[in-house]
Amino acid sequence: MIHYIIQVIAFQVFFLLIYDVFLKRETFFNWNRAYLLMTALLSVLLPFIKIEGFKNAVSPDFIVSLPQVLSQTPNTIFLEEVVINGSNSSHSILWYTTLILLIGSALAFVFFTVRLFQIFKLSFQNSKQKQGSIYYVSILKSTVAFSFFNYIFLGENIQETERAQIIKHEIVHVNQKHSWDLLFFELLRIAIWFNPLVYMYQNRMTELHEFIADSKAVKNNKKQYYENLLAQIFDANHVSFINPFFKQSLIKKRIIMLQKSKSKQVQLIKYALLIPMVSAMLLYSSCSADATQTEVVEQELTIENQIEALKNSIEANGELSEINKEALRTLLMQSANKKVVEGSELHADGTFQEVPFAVVDQVPVFPGCESGSSNEVNKQCMSKKLNAFVAENFNTELATTLNLTGIQQIRVFFKISETGKIVDIKARAPKPELEAEAKRVLNMLPDLIPGKNKGQKVRVAYYLPIKFQVNE
Repeated sequence: MIHYIIQVIAFQVFFLLIYDVFLKRETFFNWNRAYLLMTALLSVLLPFIKIEGFKNAVSPDFIVSLPQVLSQTPNTIFLEEVVINGSNSSHSILWYTTLILLIGSALAFVFFTVRLFQIFKLSFQNSKQKQGSIYYVSILKSTVAFSFFNYIFLGENIQETERAQIIKHEIVHVNQKHSWDLLFFELLRIAIWFNPLVYMYQNRMTELHEFIADSKAVKNNKKQYYENLLAQIFDANHVSFINPFFKQSLIKKRIIMLQKSKSKQVQLIKYALLIPMVSAMLLYSSCSADATQTEVVEQELTIENQIEALKNSIEANGELSEINKEALRTLLMQSANKKVVEGSELHADGTFQEVPFAVVDQVPVFPGCESGSSNEVNKQCMSKKLNAFVAENFNTELATTLNLTGIQQIRVFFKISETGKIVDIKARAPKPELEAEAKRVLNMLPDLIPGKNKGQKVRVAYYLPIKFQVNE
C-alpha cells in the first residue's frame, strides 16, 4: 500500500509539473480541463497496470526464470533446501496505519456530507424558480453567486446591472457540467485525503472553470465585466465543490486571462509531452515490485523447461551471458538424476558435446559426519547439519526490517576449498539485504573436512537454496 501511495504522489507531481510549466498559461481551456481530469485518474490507475512487454524489454538476462548459477566449476553438489520461518511484526504497524487512513477518509466523508447538506439547506430555505432545466435560488440578505449542478444560487443584494452578466457566467458552469469535475476531485480527497496534490489539482480545476466561463460569458463589453469583478466582495462560505462567481483569490487571474490573446494552434503540440511521460510511468510500474509486499510466486520448473528457456534466450539474443552459460551447464549436469556424473559441455562456438564430468571420490563433510559409509550418506549428513546451522543463525528479524511478506527465495553458491574453508560465496535474492545475510551466515560456518579426488584434496562447489517463509 505504501509503495502504491508513493507512486500516486510521484505521478501527480510530474503531471502537475508539466501542467504548470507548459500548459497553464495557454488558452486551450477545454484541453487543460481534459488534461487535469485524465492525469488525475491515470495517477491512481497506472500503478495497477503491468505490461508484460515492458518487463521483457528491460534486460534479456532477467527473462530466464531459473537459478542463475554463479560457480565456475561443473562439479556442483546440490543441497537440500533450507526452510526458514519468520514473522513480520511491522504488519501491526501497517494495520494501525491503515486504520488511521480509514478514519481520515471517514472524517473527510463527514465534512463532505455536511457541506453538501448546507447547499441543500440553502435550496430548501430560499425561494427558487425553474427556467428550462435550471433552478434559480434567491438567497436572502446576501451577495453570493455560485452554481452547483443545475442550481444557480444568487444573493438578493446583487445589483440588477450585474445580475445578467453573473447569470451568463453561471449558466456556462451548468451547461459545461463543471460540478462533476469538482465532485470527482472531492471523492479523491475523501479516498486519499492525506495527499496535498489532490487539493492542488482541485484548485487548478476551479480556476480553469472560471476561465472557461469568463471566455464564453464575455463576448463584448469586457470593460463592464472587469468592473463587476473588481467591485465585488466575496462573502460566501468556501465550499470546494461549487463554482463561486466572486472569489477574491481568482479575480486577478481571471482578468489577466481575459486579456490574453488566444494561443496559437501550434502550441497544442505541448500536450504530446503526456505520451513519453505516461510511457515512462508504465515502464516503471510494470518493472517495479511492490516495496512493501514482496511476494514470490513459486513455479515448479522442470529441468527440461529451464533448458528450453535458455535456448529461447539464445534465439532471442543470439548468445548467452556468461552467467547463463554456467546455468545451462549445471542444468545439463543436474538432469542426470541430480548427480554430478555427466552432462553437456557448452563450446565457445555454441555447440554441445556429451562429455563425462569428474566425480569427487570423497565429498566434503561437516565435522561429525566423517563416519558415513558412503559419499551419499556423508552428503545427506552434511546437508542436514548445514541446513540446521543456516536455519539457526539466519536473522529472521529481516522480515520486519525489510517489511517482507510471503516467500523469499534465496539461492546461494559457494565452494569448499582444499583447506575446508568456505570461499567464493555468491547469492541471489529479491533484496540485497537477504543476499548479504546469506553470505554472513555461511561465513560463520566452521572449517569443514575438504573433498578428495584421486587422493588429492580438491575444491568443490555447492548450490544451497534457502526459502525464507514470512508469516503475516
